[in-house]
Amino acid sequence: MILQYTIIALLFLAATFYVGRIFWRAFFVKTASGCAKGCGGACSTIDVDRLQRTIETATARAAAK
Repeated sequence: MILQYTIIALLFLAATFYVGRIFWRAFFVKTASGCAKGCGGACSTIDVDRLQRTIETATARAAAK
């Protein structure tokens, strides 16, 4: 009976540590890209200038039609 309680307590502590680590990393650990998601910088690969040129080109084409 004690063994069962010990196993349950260990599983509970492991789950609490896992969830706490996720919250800690989401709010306090900053990645190099400054993204809170921790994905490794996928957000920093967006080229804003190229995106703006694409939008302007599409708008000009739509206006020409």
